[in-house]
Amino acid sequence: MSKSPTYEELINLVDQLEQRVAKFDGLYSILFQLEKKNELLKELNEKLERRAGQLEKESEQSKRKIERLSKKVKELEYFEGEVKVLRRENIGLKEKLAKYENPKNSNNSSVPPSKDENRPFKSKSLRKKTGRKPGGQKGHEGTTLEMVSDPNEVLNHTPEYCECCGKDLAGTHGEFVERKQVIDLPPIEPIVTEHRVYKKECSCGHITMSSFPGGLKAPVSYGPMIESLTGYFHSRQYIPFLRMQELFRDIFSVPISEGGIHCLLNRLSTKALPLYHRIRDMITNSSVVGTDETGAKLNGKKIWIWTWQNDRVTWLKGTDNRGYKTIEENFPEGFKKSVFVHDCWKSHFQPEVHTHQLCTSHLLRELNYLEERYNHLWPVRFRKFILDGIKLKEKLDHGDYYQPIRKRTALENRLKRLLASRLDEKHKELVSFQKRILKYKDYILTFLYHPKVPPDNNGSERAIRNVKVKQKISGQFKSSKGVENFMVLRSITDTTLKNDQNVLKALNLIAKLNPTD
Repeated sequence: MSKSPTYEELINLVDQLEQRVAKFDGLYSILFQLEKKNELLKELNEKLERRAGQLEKESEQSKRKIERLSKKVKELEYFEGEVKVLRRENIGLKEKLAKYENPKNSNNSSVPPSKDENRPFKSKSLRKKTGRKPGGQKGHEGTTLEMVSDPNEVLNHTPEYCECCGKDLAGTHGEFVERKQVIDLPPIEPIVTEHRVYKKECSCGHITMSSFPGGLKAPVSYGPMIESLTGYFHSRQYIPFLRMQELFRDIFSVPISEGGIHCLLNRLSTKALPLYHRIRDMITNSSVVGTDETGAKLNGKKIWIWTWQNDRVTWLKGTDNRGYKTIEENFPEGFKKSVFVHDCWKSHFQPEVHTHQLCTSHLLRELNYLEERYNHLWPVRFRKFILDGIKLKEKLDHGDYYQPIRKRTALENRLKRLLASRLDEKHKELVSFQKRILKYKDYILTFLYHPKVPPDNNGSERAIRNVKVKQKISGQFKSSKGVENFMVLRSITDTTLKNDQNVLKALNLIAKLNPTD
């Protein structure tokens, strides 16, 4: 038998049991609280689930809104790009419109008068009124036909009878009262010279035969005067071949075909080649050379006619390009001794030269355009600067160029200030002009340092304008040989005129040469 617990042991056991029961009671209350919290959590969970459902719906709605907004953003980006493009187009159109509002014409650029829009009628004078009456002005030294001292023919007109009573006056001596002269041309007829060749037999038995003068090959040919007239009509008067045929037939009674005219021009230009090359050599060694180029037509295709000239000679050349290649081919050594006067075309800066002079006439026309375009004071000031320089040159003596000139120094300082002026970048063409002048500033006033250097390139434009006149009268060139013939003969013609010589006589001297001379 087991031993029974004592009273104290039972008391301790009861205490332990009570403690355990108390723990279970605490656990039960905790469990009860947990159940309540669990219920609360369930309720909260249900609310969260409901909220989550709402958020999911809101999220889907937000996604749809984001998608719509993304589409709108893309559309806005597209339209923003379109706006930028349209803005650029608008700026470009405004610039083009400004050009139409202030177009370039013959007064403010190098555009020829024939291309001026809305130009006045030909019958309307472009000159401004001076207030003077038409005709010769008071103090003007007039000119008139002068009588010759030895007329070719004298016709005496004496009265045969008295106009009062009718008496015969044939035997009465007449008294001289007055004389008048009539200048006219006799009928023009060609002179035909026949050349005959003979042979002779010497006592030794040898037969010697004479020969024809040099150049006589065909049974019938034209002489040097007809040859030189053909060149004169072609290079000086620019007469078309058909009208030249008519002129020879009706005025000179000389029948000639179009092929005959071609043959005569070929022959004359061949004889003139040594003189043509001599003019080129003179240009190379000149102290001043002006140059320019213009377009022409050869069988519908564009070619370029170049000129190099000074106040004594002119040299013309037709080529297929407007680049430095033409200068290099014709003047390989450049123009080392020359002041090169030109219109700022880039090819003219490539050959070796002493220095340059930019054409102030071109600059003045550009400045007129820029003033009309932007209504700005800078072009006005620059134009005044150029005109003052030209006026100063008119007052200088030959010896003044080689010593300090106060007014010249003042002009150079004005140029520096003009180039240092800040211009609005919106005035693009004006800014571009200033930058170009800044690049070539040393070539603006060259004419004030050399007495023979002109301030403009008008001499070159005059020399090359004849090509345009020829094409307007006679039409385009038909062959490369035709281009060469005209350039050779026109170079000699213009050189002859510059030296105050008779063009027909000069061409006649060339025509009298043998092809081998």
